[in-house]
Amino acid sequence: MKVYRFLFLAGLLFCISESIAQTFITRNGTIRFFSETPLENIEAVNRQVSSALDAETGEFVFRVVMRSFSFEKALMQQHFNDNFVESHNYPNATFQGQIPEIGEINFNSDGEYEVTVEGELTMKDVTRFISEQGILRITGGNVMGESIFIVRPEEYNITIPSRYARNIAQEIEVTVNVNLTPR
Repeated sequence: MKVYRFLFLAGLLFCISESIAQTFITRNGTIRFFSETPLENIEAVNRQVSSALDAETGEFVFRVVMRSFSFEKALMQQHFNDNFVESHNYPNATFQGQIPEIGEINFNSDGEYEVTVEGELTMKDVTRFISEQGILRITGGNVMGESIFIVRPEEYNITIPSRYARNIAQEIEVTVNVNLTPR
């Protein structure tokens, strides 16, 4: 009886470890945004992005704490949090989506893959479907993901007061970099 129990537990642990090995995570991914206008360039970086990728299903998620964006000027950071994204009311931005071509990626071998990432991006309680191109690099069992895309603030109810309208672009370039490790 002990042998059967041991075999059952060993099999269960094997199955659990196999499913865990299919998930990659990070808590220190990076999101950068850049606004370029003739009057001023504005850049902010957030290095506290949590993200997970299920290598079997292609499900890809991330969460961004809005207050974690760092700006060159403290006043810009204050305006961003208090006036634009209202981070006291909307503390996080999230993405929940999928990589449709996940089955074409060999996670057991180093390589680079062009992928489509599609799903729902939520900021300030506004959720919009997005579909963007990205790159996944498999290196030494880790997954590095990159994507650059455009966000229009008004699509997410981010209102720019008229006195700042000439300083902030209508289209913001967003760069996502995550280095995911097996869980």
